[in-house]
Amino acid sequence: MSQQEKSLWQVIKGYFNTLPDKENEKDTIQQISSGVAFHGANLWVLIFAILIASLGLNVNSTAVIIGAMLISPLMGPIIGMGLAVGITDLELLKRSATHYLVATVISVITAMLYFIITPLTEAQSELLARTSPTLYDVLIALAGGAAGILALSTKGKGNVLPGVAIATALMPPLCTAGYGLAVGNLSFFFGAFYLYFINTVFIALTTFLGVRMLRFKRKAAIDEARLAVVNRYIIGAVVLTMLPATYMTVNIVRESVKENAILRFVKNEFEAKGAQIISHKVDDENNSLNIITVGKRLTDSDIELAQKAMDTYQLADLKLNVIQGTQTDSLMLSQMLNGNGSTTLAKDTKLLEQADQIQALKEKNDKYERLPKLANDIRKELKAICPQATTVSLAYVTEAQIDTTSTTNYVMAVVGCKGKLLPTDKNRLHQWLNARLKADSLRLVVE
Repeated sequence: MSQQEKSLWQVIKGYFNTLPDKENEKDTIQQISSGVAFHGANLWVLIFAILIASLGLNVNSTAVIIGAMLISPLMGPIIGMGLAVGITDLELLKRSATHYLVATVISVITAMLYFIITPLTEAQSELLARTSPTLYDVLIALAGGAAGILALSTKGKGNVLPGVAIATALMPPLCTAGYGLAVGNLSFFFGAFYLYFINTVFIALTTFLGVRMLRFKRKAAIDEARLAVVNRYIIGAVVLTMLPATYMTVNIVRESVKENAILRFVKNEFEAKGAQIISHKVDDENNSLNIITVGKRLTDSDIELAQKAMDTYQLADLKLNVIQGTQTDSLMLSQMLNGNGSTTLAKDTKLLEQADQIQALKEKNDKYERLPKLANDIRKELKAICPQATTVSLAYVTEAQIDTTSTTNYVMAVVGCKGKLLPTDKNRLHQWLNARLKADSLRLVVE
């Protein structure tokens, strides 16, 4: 490395070097150690924070949930565990772990009791968001924990810790776990508790790494054997915590790629051909892609071509099922529409009915507009068939019987001619008009 490169590296290193900003070690350790314990006022603050977070989840209020995160003291024992491992203070580690367990159990019980009492038991979006942790939650916890230990151990603390509390979101998963116990939904409980455990492990891990990078002094008396065991436990906990999250993330990415492929398929193969998509949904049970369309009706050949095109979008494993217009019924709608409730289903059903009415009116209008256009188009052909013809008028007629309730529908053709037509010429003109207009019934009047 040349002298110039070394100088540039020193400048860059100087910008990112945190050691000059390092706070007094004893003060930092004392501050973190004092925030580990949960008793008295600290415990009551935790209980109130849990109640606020539970209320926020219950009424689906993001602002209330953020407020609960800001006053929550849960970060204390987690950072304490990371610091304890970093400076090999096993006594602090035991104390932090004990208070962490106490705080966790009390938090879950408090949330469970609240959700047992509250009359609002429906799972809202804010609550459901805490039931499926992924690898992204691991990254959030890593970044949040790193920011937290830097804020605690350096001089320019600013408002980092409140931001870390919001980013890592320790409170809502615990409240969601309590909700899962209250309603007897163990998948909610385990999913939310796993998210909480992810945050715990990786905040503690980044605290440990931060302490080592900032060169905190280890305790004088170190039992190397016990330290090796603790390090093995740390590695094992990190790996075991990441495995399920990695699996979930891979599945989410796969689902996202598949959904994008479906969206492209629907847009290119259906919307581009004039069909309006009411809903599309994958039926995992029957391994099919169900699509509800209105507007322009697709032919069987159009649907067959779309089925063949699915291979291009990596969707060859799915069977295409297209439901058009009035082919849908309430059972099909309940299985296939994207809505998650009766209100949404009713709206979608109404929308489908209105779309069918519009389509029926459009077809009726096209039928009545067809004859005036044909009258204009057949003028030259009519002149070739009947040289005496001067005018032609076409219209749909409904003939009602006076003495009965029956009616007859037919096309009335009025042809103006110079002079009279022979019966054979009139008969030939009638046959030609009937075939040309594709009419089920036609009456010809020659003037």
